Amino acid sequence: MRHFPLEGYRVIDFGWAAAAPRATCLLADMGAEVIKVETRKRPDPVRFGPDNLKRDPEMDPLFHSINRNKLGILLDLTHSEGIELIKRLVRISDVVVENFSTGVMKRFTLDYDELKKIKPDIIMISFPGVGSEGPLADVVTYGPSLAGLAGLDSLIGYEGERVLGMQQAYADINAALHGAFAIQIALYHREKYGEGQHIEVAQIESLLSTMPEPVMEFSTNKRILSTLGNVNNIIPVHNNYPCKGEDKWISLAICTEEEWERFCKAIGDPPWTKREEFADGYKRSLNRKELDGLIGEWTIGKTPNEAMEILQKAGVAAAPCADTEDRFLDPHFQERQNIVNVDHPVTGVDFVPNVICKLSETPGEIRRPAPLLGEHNDYVYGELLGLSKDEIERLIQEKIIF
Repeated sequence: MRHFPLEGYRVIDFGWAAAAPRATCLLADMGAEVIKVETRKRPDPVRFGPDNLKRDPEMDPLFHSINRNKLGILLDLTHSEGIELIKRLVRISDVVVENFSTGVMKRFTLDYDELKKIKPDIIMISFPGVGSEGPLADVVTYGPSLAGLAGLDSLIGYEGERVLGMQQAYADINAALHGAFAIQIALYHREKYGEGQHIEVAQIESLLSTMPEPVMEFSTNKRILSTLGNVNNIIPVHNNYPCKGEDKWISLAICTEEEWERFCKAIGDPPWTKREEFADGYKRSLNRKELDGLIGEWTIGKTPNEAMEILQKAGVAAAPCADTEDRFLDPHFQERQNIVNVDHPVTGVDFVPNVICKLSETPGEIRRPAPLLGEHNDYVYGELLGLSKDEIERLIQEKIIF
């Protein structure tokens, strides 16, 4: 019988949107029993994402992706009896996860100071947007606004042109990775010393940790970096180049002189490669725009895969800019099962990213689809908390489990 690395740990997941749910998904993939808490009054907004054309709460592809392997219960925390049920669940759990606005858990009397009275070695993790302390602690944020506040948006755009920003929940996903790591460290610490603790992963700080270049550039040279497109200030040739086909591109990076020589030979040593303006990496950087145009004249005559094959054989870092269809159908991704089919009671089948970390002896696994609303009420309230069927039915009728 297969054993999973985090088997035996129970996690109460108050997460919504992406930050906390993605973190708990990583734990669930590795065997933790993650219980997602929702309410019909305010279900997880990811159940109604832009790709959910039917606006059915059980059919959102992103929700299914980042909530697979979890159990789902319904509970209205505005009822005192609902709070008591959660506190009973805390007593038999290991980790509590939340990413509400600062102060929400305290209003529910479910903050860390209260929970450790119930279970002294409980581990709690919070994902505030900008932190629980400081002048901006009370601001309301989402992933795109955090990218703006962190300064990441100021770097996204074509070279010398206006800021475009990324408009993605990169803060959520990045914070989730840090958070899942921190939870496991805290569990390890508890195993050694018997102590629980509260973890805070401010999403904006997780973003700032990915931006060393602009921070160092300003602190050292008092220079503010701006939009650079695909340009890399360290790698002389670094861009996406047009290929044959509608909106098809190849990503190409040439760093060393050896790579430049191999590139030139691979494309047939055209006369322009011998020009003085491109004689070394520094000169290629100075004349980047002209060089990009000349490289593009070669790539446009080939499909992305044709160009990749020629350049990769020469030892040049080149890869197609894949769209969703390309990734789904790519033989390499298919062989490694990067995307897998998961049976779902409403959609029939989901296509979701597979477990990323591949442990040789205790690999994770997608064992169940994302939960339906309240799907596991009977298990959690009945088996775990010992409520009778009549009690559960009463809670449903009184809309405490709703």
